[in-house]
Amino acid sequence: MHTLFTIGYEGTDISRFLKTLKNVGVTVLADVRAVPVSRKKGFSKNSLRSSVESVGIEYLPLRQLGDPKAGRIAARAGRYGEFREIYEKHLEQPDAVEAIKVLEGVSIDRSTCLLCFERAPETCHRSIIADRITRKGFSTLNLYADDPERYVRNPISVSSYSIGQSASAAE
Repeated sequence: MHTLFTIGYEGTDISRFLKTLKNVGVTVLADVRAVPVSRKKGFSKNSLRSSVESVGIEYLPLRQLGDPKAGRIAARAGRYGEFREIYEKHLEQPDAVEAIKVLEGVSIDRSTCLLCFERAPETCHRSIIADRITRKGFSTLNLYADDPERYVRNPISVSSYSIGQSASAAE
């Protein structure tokens, strides 16, 4: 069984974020943001790469899986049906198809986590990516970085998912 983790950094800081990844055993952080910059300290591409690598996690930039501008606008406006439609079409583009293959290959051998901003996975494109990969025999576990110790207190929540299940841990 292979579990693909997802995480958003909204509502947390870099220290709690890194601790969450380490507590769960993530070894690869796949950044699926179209624009990998952030006003939030520590989460722009180069700073984030340096931080995750300093704790032994590989940083994998996959901008090809980022949400196109039209999708981001629709999501911000709360038009989630339109957002999903735009993003699903984006995933059919050759660069995105290839990036999904790269992500699947890495995730088979390594504990991988998809990164984007939104805390709530159901309103973020990373869930659409995770859904596609789940169809290929992976399970998905959505992480929250505001309380990294929840994964120490409740380790079963991290390791008990069967193939094909999707769950949000310790919301």
